[in-house]
Amino acid sequence: MTDLAPTTEFDRREFEDELDPRDDVDATADAAFIAPVAMENDADELFAGDRGVLDPEVRRVLVRLLQRRFLLADRSRAEWAVLLENQQMIESRLHDLFVRLVVDHDRGVAYKEQLRSDELEIPILLRDEAYSRAETLVLVHLRTVYQRETTAGEGSARVDIEEIEQTALTYFTAADGDTARRQKTIRGAVNRLRQDGILDEESEGRYRISPLVEIVLSSPRLNELKDWLEVRTRAGAAEALDLDAEESDEAAPDDFEADDTEAVR
Repeated sequence: MTDLAPTTEFDRREFEDELDPRDDVDATADAAFIAPVAMENDADELFAGDRGVLDPEVRRVLVRLLQRRFLLADRSRAEWAVLLENQQMIESRLHDLFVRLVVDHDRGVAYKEQLRSDELEIPILLRDEAYSRAETLVLVHLRTVYQRETTAGEGSARVDIEEIEQTALTYFTAADGDTARRQKTIRGAVNRLRQDGILDEESEGRYRISPLVEIVLSSPRLNELKDWLEVRTRAGAAEALDLDAEESDEAAPDDFEADDTEAVR
């Protein structure tokens, strides 16, 4: 076996001179780049096994959109700002679920719609969330007042709880219980609409009607419901307000679904 001659000092210098000193830096950088990082030390992971790519605040807005019927700019200013800044990315995530995002900048409201197609098989994630009879009767009154006030040039429309009750009570009968019970039902409907952002309570018993009412109840649908109520009222109070499950095939307020808005159920 032939022994290899020891490298001389000159040979080592010659070999080292041929190396680019930046190679050591690059090698170190590459090693650091591919070095494994412990899961608990990975700052991009929000939880063990996290494969999400969205920032935490964007994820929260996405969840809020799925949780709520509406996201309102004046109620959730920070979330609204995040939505506008990341709208394309959030739309992409919703489209992956066959859900469309609608952002109404003029009214300051965002909501979702279930995509449907005759050509493509789409699993339904969202379903229409129908308003109750009492909620629908209140909505009809609110939409009527809003339309009247805005047509007259008013910048906003307001109602009192007493006015809402007086109008809605005309559509109730003895079968709905005594007056106290009917008032409780109506106030429950008002509270539901307040939670949805359709009403803003400015003071006790005094509400501002949100422009959102135009989205929930379009003019054609409003006219349809008002015509139905008029016909049924003329036919007789008992018949008009018998809205139990046996009449679910009619276009009754019990069957009213918000226009173009849906919710996870």
